[in-house]
Amino acid sequence: MLSHALESTRAYQWEVEIETNVGGSDDVLTLACKQITQAGFESENIVVDRVNDKFHYPGKVTPEAVTFTFDNLNKSDYDLAERLYAWMSTTYDSVNGVFTPAIIDGTGTFKSKINIYYLDNHMQPQKWVQLFGAYPKSWKLAEFNYATNEFHTIEVQVMYDFIVQYPTLSS
Repeated sequence: MLSHALESTRAYQWEVEIETNVGGSDDVLTLACKQITQAGFESENIVVDRVNDKFHYPGKVTPEAVTFTFDNLNKSDYDLAERLYAWMSTTYDSVNGVFTPAIIDGTGTFKSKINIYYLDNHMQPQKWVQLFGAYPKSWKLAEFNYATNEFHTIEVQVMYDFIVQYPTLSS
């Protein structure tokens, strides 16, 4: 009998839930993701020199931005591309040239929570990571190129305050 538990993780094995808070509602946007860059943080070094010795201590911790690549959202029945753009507009409204319009008009906040689920070969969630205080940093459409035969992608870069990884989910 063959074991599928040893298979490596393949594309489309991540699901992302974004609490968009668009218009003051508790809207949750659930998307399958083609690619997610590394999520994590880095600690600066504090070096203390003492005669011939060097001691290292952890310093300021800084989270790193995460980039999500979604594809084929324009073909969906739920206007996912429009909802993703509306979430981006909570950070910067390009039509009116306003930063964080949700704070200004009192309809909500531009920071939210994002859940990233790692799925196994049976598409069941195994582990998950939660990004707290997340907000969209950039939103980019893919290149429009007739020569390539790829799905159209939307790339969203997210910054966050802190990250928590939860253990394996029980079945």
